[in-house]
Amino acid sequence: MKLSERCEKFLKDNAEFEYNTLLELAQIPAPSNHEEKRAEWVKKFFDTYGGTQSYIDSHCNVVLPLNCDGCDEITVIMAHTDVVQPDTTPLPLRVEDGKIICPGIGDDTANLMALLMSARYILENKLTPKKGLLLVANSGEEGLGNLRGSMGIMDDFAGRIKEFISYDGYYGMITNDAVGSHRYKITVRTEGGHSYGAFGNRNAIAVLASMINTFYTMKVPPYGKTTYNVGTIEGGTSVNTIAQNASMLYEYRSDSVKSLEIMENFFNGVIEAYRGMGVEVEVEVVGKRPCKDGVDEAALEELTSRIQSICEESTGIKHGRSARSTDANSALSRGVPGVVVGMTSGDRAHTREEWITTDSLPVGAKLSMDIISKYFDEF
Repeated sequence: MKLSERCEKFLKDNAEFEYNTLLELAQIPAPSNHEEKRAEWVKKFFDTYGGTQSYIDSHCNVVLPLNCDGCDEITVIMAHTDVVQPDTTPLPLRVEDGKIICPGIGDDTANLMALLMSARYILENKLTPKKGLLLVANSGEEGLGNLRGSMGIMDDFAGRIKEFISYDGYYGMITNDAVGSHRYKITVRTEGGHSYGAFGNRNAIAVLASMINTFYTMKVPPYGKTTYNVGTIEGGTSVNTIAQNASMLYEYRSDSVKSLEIMENFFNGVIEAYRGMGVEVEVEVVGKRPCKDGVDEAALEELTSRIQSICEESTGIKHGRSARSTDANSALSRGVPGVVVGMTSGDRAHTREEWITTDSLPVGAKLSMDIISKYFDEF
């Protein structure tokens, strides 16, 4: 898309600023549910360029509302502040061979930086969108963050949000469908005892192993794509102790509401069956993410096609479509059209060696401008 000369000049003049600011932001630790340091940094960024109306909400989102007062046709554009790595000290970063290597750099720090560049341009030029626009640096997208930030936005602006765009991942793919998931910590407790003297007492590890085997007898429903997984197991005391307790983390996922319901019924049936055998079973829900439900498919296709066209024109790369578990789940599960797009090129997400290419930064900054410019009469 053709941006204004003013916008093109801004991008050119501030390419070095974007790069240096990203290096600073990327090192700020932000594990899910502990994004406070990044939130404070982003709030200060908005304030510096005139966005003093921004605020940090109760979900640890940094929200910059633009022309939202009294408006019931709001577009949300967000990028998440949290990273999957648990570091609470500055994240390790290095630059080599045309790459920035840092945990969380592509998921989602560089995407957040692209959004911040657009925000700075809007604020410095005192631009007003045609309708309500919420720019959000949101919390809780990763893991057990459980979409805390994006769900909070959907709650706080319920009934007023008409479309939803998230910057996440790498360019080349548009996400416009939601993979929902249910995640549990299951703990089994038995009487246990000495391995020799109390032999014959029930062993919590053996019971848990039997339960896992039962879960894995499930034939997945034929609706959409459905998966399940036991991710961790732990328990017991020593080699000569009959385990009194054992636990596991278990999840199932699907892009179909019907399949999630079938999986939930099977899960509950297994738990009750073991309780019926006299086994003490404790179930803790550690995460739930919803599927797409009730979305106007024509409106979703219009949004998807528009964003896909912009992405392909800006990057020169053909973009596919996918279903994933992202912040867009929050919108799609409530009938609001939502898509997810990436602003950079990179790889190795969710590892210590995650990287993006430095030459993709100006591409992402322009792509964000291309997407956001649609919401203004003059940009």
